[in-house]
Amino acid sequence: MSKVYDWFEERLEIQAIADDITSKYVPPHVNIFYCLGGITLTCFLVQVATGFAMTFYYRPTVTEAFASVQYIMTEANFGWLIRSVHRWSASMMVLMMILHVFRVYLTGGFKKPRELTWVTGVVLGVLTASFGVTGYSLPWDQVGYWAVKIVTGVPEAIPVIGSSLVELLRGSASVGQSTLTRFYSLHTFVLPLLTAVFMLMHFPMIRKQGISGPL
Repeated sequence: MSKVYDWFEERLEIQAIADDITSKYVPPHVNIFYCLGGITLTCFLVQVATGFAMTFYYRPTVTEAFASVQYIMTEANFGWLIRSVHRWSASMMVLMMILHVFRVYLTGGFKKPRELTWVTGVVLGVLTASFGVTGYSLPWDQVGYWAVKIVTGVPEAIPVIGSSLVELLRGSASVGQSTLTRFYSLHTFVLPLLTAVFMLMHFPMIRKQGISGPL
């Protein structure tokens, strides 16, 4: 094993990376409220794992979506558990994200030199809310259908371009298969990709600038 480790160490400098990670000291003012961002990240990882598991059974069509969700809940092995964890960890993720934003704001985490950290965090917050909106529609039950109809109808109040925006969101003039396809693609591909990109920007800046001061 030592030879294998030495081979990787020579090429990747694993020890230097480990030393850099373990040499960071935690400021004395840090308390449990500084863990809210980490809890939000943990919820996101749970979302990714459970969501990926459900893609093996979920069918993103208006005729089969609801039935496939019912199958996950009643027939698939541990499907009820996976979907329940996905649902409740989504709610927990939103709650922890909101509390994290409050904590960062109250401790001045948006001030110089952490402005970009704050901006990327706000973008991640918007993406989190977007996960909720798009995911809510996927079971394609009455609640999901009408939620999508209301949300996608909001831009119609915008002068001149309102109708075009609504059609862009829905994929057609009315809510239907095109809408579900768009929301499924956003929920399972576009939003996770954007979230990963902004996380890769957010976390290195936190590590570089350190944790903001106490209240």
